[in-house]
Parts: sequence; C-alpha cells; structure tokens
Amino acid sequence: MDPESVDRIERVPHGGSDDPSVLDFSANTNPRTPDGVAEVYDAALERAQRYPDEPRAFRRAAAAAVDCDPAAVIPTAGGLAAIRLAIATTVAAGDSVLLPVPSFGEYAREVRLQGGEPVYRPHDDLFGADPEPHAMAVVCHPNNPTGTAYDDAALRSFVGRCRDAGTVVLVDEAFLGFTDRLSLAGTDGVVVARSLTKLFGLPGLRAGYAVATGELGERLAVAETRRRVQRERERVAAALDQRERIDVAPSEAPYLLLKLENPDGLLATAESAGLALRDARTFRGLDSHVRVAIRLPEENDRLLGVLAGG
Repeated sequence: MDPESVDRIERVPHGGSDDPSVLDFSANTNPRTPDGVAEVYDAALERAQRYPDEPRAFRRAAAAAVDCDPAAVIPTAGGLAAIRLAIATTVAAGDSVLLPVPSFGEYAREVRLQGGEPVYRPHDDLFGADPEPHAMAVVCHPNNPTGTAYDDAALRSFVGRCRDAGTVVLVDEAFLGFTDRLSLAGTDGVVVARSLTKLFGLPGLRAGYAVATGELGERLAVAETRRRVQRERERVAAALDQRERIDVAPSEAPYLLLKLENPDGLLATAESAGLALRDARTFRGLDSHVRVAIRLPEENDRLLGVLAGG
C-alpha cells in the first residue's frame, strides 16, 4: 500500500440502513436467508469459540459453488477483502487499472491506495478497450449499479486478450449467484472475488473468498499467509508481554525470540507436552533464550498454555 495515499483517499459510501424500523431498498442483499444457513451457523457456533484450523471445509464448499479446485480458493473477510487482496498483489505505484463506469466505487479507492491510477471506460464498452497498457482490468459481473451481465463469449474473449497482454483480470462476481451464468473461477489469468453477503444475505459475517490459479493464486496465497502470520505474531507477542518472566524481542519474522529466567525448565515442560521449541542458546551472544515459531491459531494457543506454566 502507498502510505501517502491513505490520508487523502476518502471512504466510498455504501447502501444499507441499520435502523430495523426502515424497509431497506438501498442494500443489494437477499432479504430471505436460504434454507439450511441457520442450522449450519448454529452447528458452527460452538467451534467459533476457538480459533479455526486450516479452512479446508470452507475451501471445499466454495470450490463446489463455483466449480473449481479447492486449492485455488483463498478465504477472505468478505468480498471487498478479496478485491483488496487481488489489487494489492497486482497493482504497484504508477500502474494504471482499467475500470468500468458507473460501477462499484471501491475499485478506484483500492487502486489509489496502492498508488495506482484508475482509467475509466463505460461499462458497456469495457471490452473495446486495449488492455495492453494496464496492470489490471476489473469486470463487475453483473455490473453494479446497472445490473448488466456480460455475454459469456465476449467476456472470455476479453479475458484472452488481457492474458495475451499480461493484464490481470479481476472479476467481481458478488451478484453472479443470482443468475444461471457460469463463474470464471479457475480461469488462467483471472482473479474471481465472491462473498456470502449478497446471495446468502449475511453481510454481518464478513465472509468471502478469492479464486486464482497458477502464479496469481500463489501470490494471493502468500499475501494472505503474510497477513495471518502478522496477526498471530502480534497476538502471541501481546499475550507473552503480560508474563513477568518472559521478555519478547520485536520481530517481523514468522517467529519470536524469548528471553527467559529458566529456559531449561521451559524446554523440558514443552517437550513433555509434545511441543518442540528451539534452544536459541546455540546462537552466539544468547545465553537464556528460546525461539518459537508462529503457527496456526489453535497451535499457538497450545504454546501459550505451555509458556504460562513454564
């Protein structure tokens, strides 16, 4: 993200009212939650009190919905987070991005936050543009706010031209589930953004996903891994900072260096609990230190439990 852009880029207004007495026609969400959603949510409530494992079940369900390989699915906190992830891993400062107008205002905002420059094209003439000069082209399918869906053959032809030009295509399929059209998920050179907000009527859950294959998928997965590691590192470090006998060194890596009063005791306790910690006293200049990796949330909770008693 371009730091200088943050302060000067304003938020984009969205529809939606939080007044339960108002009949809300401004937000494009399904007013009737599909059958079975409440039961799934109730069944997940108990598990929601713990940090999740690798979201394999979510990936399988999402992949089944759009007919793609589960490995190509990257879970995100809503559709906008998928859009943000795609733009952040593709657009650099000075890049131009082809955007339809009128369309969802967050595209331009996310491009500008990366230091990129939006280049606008009428949504009904988007495929007439030359993709060559642009790092990315965004397609909202169906388009918001016009409701226009693109001809499948024309859309795939445009994707092919973009692929030949080295231009990434971001297809926002937030409303595609309301149609019988096929998703572009799994198409080479395309990042698809989907969410549970619109079709399932669950905007409060902030659940969505991106789908990308090949190098694009690897970039998105790496970016999401970096964010997960950062979140967990900060959480574990904050918890350990509350312990009087542990000093936590600042870290930007996927591990934390801990200075302890009794490293031997902790190492023994960890071993008996089935955890392997790195004895950092083998590093020159360190005489009472242990290094711990940042792993998945529930695994990190096991570590915190051991450190609490060590």
